[in-house]
Formats: sequence, C-alpha cells, structure tokens
Amino acid sequence: MENAGRSKMAEAFAVRLGMNAQSAGTVPSQNVNKTVIVAMRERGIDISNSKPALLKDSMINWADLVIVMGCSLQDACPAPMLAAMQKKIVDWDLPDPKGKSLEEVRVIRDMIEKNVTELAGQIQNDQ
Repeated sequence: MENAGRSKMAEAFAVRLGMNAQSAGTVPSQNVNKTVIVAMRERGIDISNSKPALLKDSMINWADLVIVMGCSLQDACPAPMLAAMQKKIVDWDLPDPKGKSLEEVRVIRDMIEKNVTELAGQIQNDQ
C-alpha cells in the first residue's frame, strides 16, 4: 500500500538480478522506511534515494506479473485496475516491516530476497 518497504526491497533485488521491475503502492508514503534502508545496505543495496510511487494503470498494463505483498487489493484498487491485474497477480503475503525492529526487517528482507531469486530462476527457465 505505502510502497515504503517490502516492494522497494523486492524491486531492488530484482533490478540487481537484471530484471526489469517497478514498485508502487495504492497509498504511497512520503519516504522509504528507514529500517528497510538499513537492512538493504547490509546487502550492499542503497535504496535511500528511492521514492514511493503511486500504482498506475499503465504499470499494470506494462507488467507481465504483478506481485503483491499481502495487502487487500479489493479495498485499495478500483475495479478496472483489479480486472487488469487478475491474470498477473502473485501474492507473497509477507509481513509489513512498518514499525518492526531491524532484526524483524532482516527476516522479511531475506524472505523477499529468496522469493525474488526463485522468481528470477523461474523466468530464466521459461525462456
């Protein structure tokens, strides 16, 4: 929803693996979660200059796959946007790092890194 944590981490890992990825949220925050920034620096990735973005129809149309992190899209997205996403959605259902300690964010980061790495492998195998 806020595009301040999970999706920013996923986008950064995907880009590092050579994937074309964008992250966005339905109600973007003003800034990326500071604890997420610290956790990603531990992996050698600097997302401190990244800005949360608003999810747009054009992003959905461009995407081959829409990864959600466990947010309720039905409550946040207009019906036409939901319809465009239906065949593209994969829900990773991960906890939100907002308000979590660095140790807890590390666990979430590691789950996201694993998921992105597995997705990259699947895409490579499909090509």
